[in-house]
Amino acid sequence: MTRLLIIGPPGSGKGTQAEHLARHFGIPAVSTGDIFRSNVSRKTELGNQAAEYLDGGHFVPDHLTNALVKDRLLDGDVRHGFLLDGYPRTAPQAMELDDMLAAQGHGLDAVIELQAPDAELEERMHRRAVEQGRTDDTIDVFRRRLDLYRRQTHEVVSVYAGRGILLSVNGSGDPEEITALAIAAVEQFLAAPRRPS
Repeated sequence: MTRLLIIGPPGSGKGTQAEHLARHFGIPAVSTGDIFRSNVSRKTELGNQAAEYLDGGHFVPDHLTNALVKDRLLDGDVRHGFLLDGYPRTAPQAMELDDMLAAQGHGLDAVIELQAPDAELEERMHRRAVEQGRTDDTIDVFRRRLDLYRRQTHEVVSVYAGRGILLSVNGSGDPEEITALAIAAVEQFLAAPRRPS
């Protein structure tokens, strides 16, 4: 019954870590990208609406993203836990997630924040762009995405830090070591006695 969220800047290896952590804790990794793709490919009503934004290269607006995530969190495979990746990105989305989980009698157990220096994030992005032949991964695009992340997600990080459930993990270096650090941080946090809120 573990409900986790992973947050990290572009290039932090969040998707990779989400998969490893979800496997370790025996819960599904739930990413907004997968939710969007699944709904678009199945041509659901919400997916058709999302496709209009995605096809135009725009962000899917909050109200639609919230509806898609809410729908996913009603699926049977996430009844006993999940690891969210890519949501919430903004403080209003974090409030919306609270409402979704509260309606099911739950809350988040812990939030993992991956941290890494900008220079390392840039280097990873550049390496990925070369390896995958991605022409959209330029330094300027990356810096804009990083700036957007910092401006929007800073509020989300603050919300969870204020609740005492934010676990900051060093996201520099070897991916396997980062996974081990994140697992240890979560397990130690979940095992610690809780003060009643």
